[in-house]
Amino acid sequence: PNLQAGAGFLAKRVQKSLSRAQEKVLQKLGKTMETKDEQFELCLLNLNKQQADGNRLFKDVKSYYAAVRAVHEASKRLSQTLKDVYETDWEGVEDLSVITESENLLLNDHEEKLNDQVVHIMENYTSQFPEVKERVSKRNRKLVDYDSARHHLEAVQSAKKKDEAKVSKVEEEFNKAQNVFEEINNELREELPVLHQSRIGCYVTVFQNISNLRDVFYKEMSVLNRELYNVMKKLETQHSGK
Repeated sequence: PNLQAGAGFLAKRVQKSLSRAQEKVLQKLGKTMETKDEQFELCLLNLNKQQADGNRLFKDVKSYYAAVRAVHEASKRLSQTLKDVYETDWEGVEDLSVITESENLLLNDHEEKLNDQVVHIMENYTSQFPEVKERVSKRNRKLVDYDSARHHLEAVQSAKKKDEAKVSKVEEEFNKAQNVFEEINNELREELPVLHQSRIGCYVTVFQNISNLRDVFYKEMSVLNRELYNVMKKLETQHSGK
């Protein structure tokens, strides 16, 4: 029985695919009319642009984060090398250790916050699109089913010899196809404008976070830079008369 049920299900899927393919061919040949929804088409254009913009921004955010990490790693190595070559009897040797440690903590903190407050936000934002696009594809398949059912009903109703039982069955199939299509179509017509509007909140959050994180980082780094400069001045003074 399970094999029969499975075969029946497969046959239905194959039949549905054939019906959709046939309907699309007829529409291309101009034999049947395709249902148009201009509001949805506009939403879809907005969605495609929004996804392209989001993916581009996410790519550049990841590149920016990778570049920040690379600069940080180079900065840590430079500071560590200075600490290694700084001789123990030189002025400011203890201060230099504190500065190097503070710099490492600051760089790590900046990286962590950049990842949490920028990279992850963009990752979550762009991860919405594949699921929404899949629902749009489903909606388009249901539209073809709806058009196919409508044209089938029109053909049955306009037949010279009407079979009332057949008309009734085809009407039932049409109503079912219409309800399925309208449900997913209406859901997407409500959800897509909300998703489109969300891009503004995402961009605002991401770039405010970048600005705030840079501001804090540069201010704290500026303090450490001054301290490092002062250590070098002490070293210069210590050895100026030699």
